[in-house]
Amino acid sequence: MKTVIVIALVLVLAALGSAGLFMLRKGDTPKDRDTRMARALALRVALSVAVFLFILLGWRMGWIHPTGLPTGG
Repeated sequence: MKTVIVIALVLVLAALGSAGLFMLRKGDTPKDRDTRMARALALRVALSVAVFLFILLGWRMGWIHPTGLPTGG
């Protein structure tokens, strides 16, 4: 479960990076550039929601456990 969450977070960062590249790209028309950037950002939001839901599901099913902060004692 933790591996799935880490992979999804890497995909979120990749989608964010691709949106940034589409924003800076000069070869495409502005409409194509905006469309691609919007799709990449929408994918990032969808992946972020999926990560959140996976964390909730994993916690609810007992696959992951909160450890809290170390007390230093």
